[in-house]
Amino acid sequence: MRETTRQAVRLLEQAQTGDASTALAEAEAKLREATGDIADGPACMHFVRAVAFLAGGDPRKAIAAAELTLHAAAREDSGGWQAAALGTRAWQRLRLGEADAAEHDLDGVLRDLVTAEALVAGEPDPVAAVNARVAIAIGYYELRLYELVEPQFRTAYEMSSTDAEQNGNRAMWLLNLAEIHLRWALELYQVGQVAEAESHTAGAEAYARRAAAEVDGADADTWRDNALLFEACSRADRHDPASAAVDIAYYTERLEKRGFTGPALTLSRPFQGVALSRSGHIEEALRVMEAAVAALPPDGEWLIAASTYRTQAVLMANQGSREAKATLAYGDTLAAALWRQRLNTLHAARTVHDLEALRQQHEQMARAVELDPLTGVANRRAFDRALAEAATGSQRIAVLIIDTDGFKQINDTYGHAAGDSALRAIAAALAAQVDGRGLLARLGGDEFAVLLDDTCAAEAAAVAVRMVHAVRDIPDCPATLSIGVADGLATALPDAVARADEAMYEIKRAGGDGVRVSEPGTTAMAA
Repeated sequence: MRETTRQAVRLLEQAQTGDASTALAEAEAKLREATGDIADGPACMHFVRAVAFLAGGDPRKAIAAAELTLHAAAREDSGGWQAAALGTRAWQRLRLGEADAAEHDLDGVLRDLVTAEALVAGEPDPVAAVNARVAIAIGYYELRLYELVEPQFRTAYEMSSTDAEQNGNRAMWLLNLAEIHLRWALELYQVGQVAEAESHTAGAEAYARRAAAEVDGADADTWRDNALLFEACSRADRHDPASAAVDIAYYTERLEKRGFTGPALTLSRPFQGVALSRSGHIEEALRVMEAAVAALPPDGEWLIAASTYRTQAVLMANQGSREAKATLAYGDTLAAALWRQRLNTLHAARTVHDLEALRQQHEQMARAVELDPLTGVANRRAFDRALAEAATGSQRIAVLIIDTDGFKQINDTYGHAAGDSALRAIAAALAAQVDGRGLLARLGGDEFAVLLDDTCAAEAAAVAVRMVHAVRDIPDCPATLSIGVADGLATALPDAVARADEAMYEIKRAGGDGVRVSEPGTTAMAA
């Protein structure tokens, strides 16, 4: 793990545990180290800024920081940090949309989340990948798309459990998975899907048991109590409700004494009421639910509030309360509408997933059409398209036309298989010198070409000289290079190509293994 990433891990933990202002200041100092401009810093530190703004309750600044993360990650070619930025931007936009209808953009949010999923696939950096998975999971969680949340947390757990340096207690992901299934079950109970709800409490029980067994670190006792509380909640609607009721009360009290303020406490109340009722303690169940309703915060989560009120209404209706029955009927109608909304959003998300998959397939096919299958570099078709596109600009472009000297000798002496191997090695050597700064294409046979944007002839000649040396250094390859170089404005690019081609033939006629620049009075360059 690089030192900058280690520092980012530490600052992310600091921002999430109550010291966001210090984390923000340190991240911004690190971002300014290179050029003095925050925008030029590393993506992981931009993400620290985003998380610090999240912790400070400023979604607009968090979105702006996420967009800087996105640009920095694209510059670094990091799919993981791009995904983390998109996931964060998505769920912050959801929060803004809840407060201001003008900010509501479900399509944009879903596109961000689906694109993030595609970007994080195969990300080698575990820190970037785990942070991206969590950001994506939170976005889907905000939309109540539990089916899409679970794979993200499962992958985060798997990566954390195999990476000793990964931040966070790996049991945290198991706790998240247990909580997701408990919430999923609460929604299902509200729409009368009892059997499916029970399957999710069973899933919650399995995750909670694993979490209790795997917790470690300084806060292990608190996390274990949290896990065992979830495990007890998962038993309330199935086997042994009496012991579930006792355990819920026991672990709730322990967590409260520790000063724990997580959502587990309010989430557990509906399950506690059900466990008490199913074990015959109706009066105690009513008292617990009355206290739970009174303790609900005015700005609390709607699902927990709805489940708490509904559990109380069910208990009261069973005791013959007409008012409770009327309240229950109204609540069930509202819950059914919200469930339909959730299913519609899930359908929309899956549609976006399908469209993204089709887009990627199309891009792969398009890349394949313009890729040389032997060497893996661009082909003549891609080169011609790049020429046409570049001709519409106004920048200076350098052209390198490259021919391989003595290649026929390889084919004639060692066979075409050896020739193919040599071509692949030569293409790799050329690509290493271009290093993403331009387009390298195989024009056909043993001839290549390079386009370098915003590059003068002298700079391009230096690249060409390095190419000549790189091919000389290929083991057991007798081939050398003749390279012609020219430059010109994009509008006169065909002329530059012709001059570079003529320069290549001039150096080849002079014996090859060198570079010639097409400029007045220029002679062949030693390489």
